[in-house]
Amino acid sequence: MLNTHDVLLRNREYLTGRLALIGLVEASVLGQLPGEPGVLVTDHAGIHEQWQALTDWPSVFGYDGPALAADSVDSVVVFMPKSRQELELRLALAGHLTRAGGTLLLIGEKKEGIAGGARVLQFTYPDACKVDSARHCQVWMATVPAGMTGFNLSAWRNWHVIRAGGIELDVAGLPGIFSDGRLDVGTKQLLASFEGETPAGPVLDFACGAGVVGAWLARKVPDLTVDAVDVQFQAVACARETYARNHVKGEIRPSDGLAAVTGHYRLLVSNPPFHTGVKTDTTMTEAFLRDAARHLQSGGELRIVANSFLPYPELIKRYIGPCETLSEDRKFSVYRAFRR
Repeated sequence: MLNTHDVLLRNREYLTGRLALIGLVEASVLGQLPGEPGVLVTDHAGIHEQWQALTDWPSVFGYDGPALAADSVDSVVVFMPKSRQELELRLALAGHLTRAGGTLLLIGEKKEGIAGGARVLQFTYPDACKVDSARHCQVWMATVPAGMTGFNLSAWRNWHVIRAGGIELDVAGLPGIFSDGRLDVGTKQLLASFEGETPAGPVLDFACGAGVVGAWLARKVPDLTVDAVDVQFQAVACARETYARNHVKGEIRPSDGLAAVTGHYRLLVSNPPFHTGVKTDTTMTEAFLRDAARHLQSGGELRIVANSFLPYPELIKRYIGPCETLSEDRKFSVYRAFRR
């Protein structure tokens, strides 16, 4: 069991009435909590899919939906996300969901930045206090005041402009999304690898983030269709907005790896993640490389950018075909392989 979930059970006496949990990972704790089942909120498509089997707890994918009604719960638990901005969003949603006088618990590990998270909590909820410290975690509690309702996800959306290879794009952002407000160096190197090329479709952008790669390719090659998938709610929501603003054709779906993908593509392109929270974790990319061949047309191309220290060339060779390095520097490498 995760440390944060164990600590939640240590402090379950603070929870009463109808419950909401924002950022829970392991559903095994639910049967040990007091109170009335309420709502589970996750920004992870795979976790949301697993939770569809829960009969008592409705699960919401992301921070929008009719189940997130104002004043609908008595106690809410917020788990620390990776970014401060997403914590602010989660706390705003928690205040919206919880009736005045209800209880809010914030739980996080020290290495996740719970000390800074507590300062964010105290800014919005001045009465917040620490009630437990165990298993390298802290638990903070606050009483939700009146007047916290009115959460609207669109108010958290922002727009920025990125430029690469002579192409300019409007890109949507939300708290917690990768590389919000800028073109990250790895993606820039990946886009540069297409200089002088005219990619043929159909194309799939895996781990699409805000939709930069797919939208850029579609602008480079008019009438190109670029589908996209991502495991994170914010990425799916922002990619859809980015595509719409830039008049790009393609379907964007939530997917844990390639689980939701059924088509076959001429090109699979990606700047894949290698973190889960604050930990280095390449399992998602390894699973993607293992499954990619069955979604590539015969002779189809895989092209990814990754930190050079990651062990991807051998995996690409094993699952796709001979791996070619198109470009590299001290930090990033762009790899290409064609399906055998």
